[in-house]
Amino acid sequence: MGNYDYDLVVIGAGPGGYVGAIRASQLGMKVAVVEKDKPGGVCLNVGCIPSKALIHQAQIFSESKSLEKMGVKIDRSGFDYSKVFKKSRVTAQKLSKGVQFLLKKNGVEYIPGEAKITGEHEITVNGDKKISCKFLLVATGSRPREIPGFEFDEEKVLSSTGALMQEKLPERVLILGSGAIGVEFSHIMNSFGTEVHLVEMLDRILPLEDSQITEIVHNSFKKRGIKIYASTKAMGYKATETGLEVSVESSTGETSTIEVDKILVAVGRTINTDNLGLEEIGVNLERNFIKVGDYYKTDVDWIFAAGDVIASPLLAHVASKEAEIAVEHMAGHETDAKIDMNAIPGATYSEPQVASFGYTEDRAKKEGIAHSTAAFPYRGAGKAVAIESIEGMVKIVFDPDSHEILGAHIVGTDATEMIHEILLAKKQGIKPQEIATMIHAHPTLSETVMEAMRVVENWAIHI
Repeated sequence: MGNYDYDLVVIGAGPGGYVGAIRASQLGMKVAVVEKDKPGGVCLNVGCIPSKALIHQAQIFSESKSLEKMGVKIDRSGFDYSKVFKKSRVTAQKLSKGVQFLLKKNGVEYIPGEAKITGEHEITVNGDKKISCKFLLVATGSRPREIPGFEFDEEKVLSSTGALMQEKLPERVLILGSGAIGVEFSHIMNSFGTEVHLVEMLDRILPLEDSQITEIVHNSFKKRGIKIYASTKAMGYKATETGLEVSVESSTGETSTIEVDKILVAVGRTINTDNLGLEEIGVNLERNFIKVGDYYKTDVDWIFAAGDVIASPLLAHVASKEAEIAVEHMAGHETDAKIDMNAIPGATYSEPQVASFGYTEDRAKKEGIAHSTAAFPYRGAGKAVAIESIEGMVKIVFDPDSHEILGAHIVGTDATEMIHEILLAKKQGIKPQEIATMIHAHPTLSETVMEAMRVVENWAIHI
């Protein structure tokens, strides 16, 4: 280790930081993690995990209506959302403590406090405690992005963090931004009876997903009473005696107002690269993102970065993998230089769920990539019919000559679990024919994947 206090210091204990720290320790490095908030970062404390706990409770609440079709009488008058909120916080706290336990179990020192780079191979914690390290991994993540005219006060205008911490849901809400966060909150709040207005500047919700897939989500949301305003910009708001009046303008210049009780801004993230001493030490930033090369190394050879602070998809599982690659390289362990950007699964936990990786049909067209598509509807699978989940499809984007899988897109029940069979095939170079001829248990939703591959090969049975 030389004369350093640690082989590796990690700034940030989110999915990038804590996973990288544990992996480095497994590889024989002496490691410390500095975290100014709680172990687990945004994901475990005010992001992926508590939101999924809310989604689970929303699903249970929504499915209670199915019991009424069987003659069961349900009295919802005693419903108390604060109990749903408390369940989500218990889940988050358990997992945050779990991260602290994992760090300790793996011999990683946990240092609470705020870190700043103050010299060569040196950081300072809380302005006074100096620590030296051979390598530094910056994994400080991101925070909700504000937009002018809709600054967060967490009362009238909520960030995603503020929305997760609500102990009482509003009767009416306007959600700005229809990416995964906006769509998931639309699903949660609508399920519990909130009137939802979803506003998106681009021409469709979930604009990064395949347009055929998002059309199914749009139609489903519309049936549920969620009001969607695509190609629409929010101009500002004012408080009234009955709530908030939000002014919106469509792409054609038409203006209107929407009356709500609260506004949730879900238009992206601000990167946490300020006040770290990065530029002073020679690390280059571009649009606040840390510039990295192979193995996620910065222009300063002892400093690496992973997760939301670099220009890659802002996803917890991406942060974890980037950190693993970085620390494996530091330890002299053979590893890939970077993640394959076309092999990253994305997941949106709405109802219906959306999952995808690789090329969309629109992107393939735009980039001039030779491609064909094949799709199989959920309604063609016996399991989907049996469980009354026929809303959905599996869509494959593939090379028309070699049949190599270029991308896959699933919308429907359990889509976020099902995507990985296709992703594994993509990573291992398995062709659609092999999945098409592999026996899948019947009845399962996974049969839709098999049948979609049979569509690729022009011999689907159940369509």
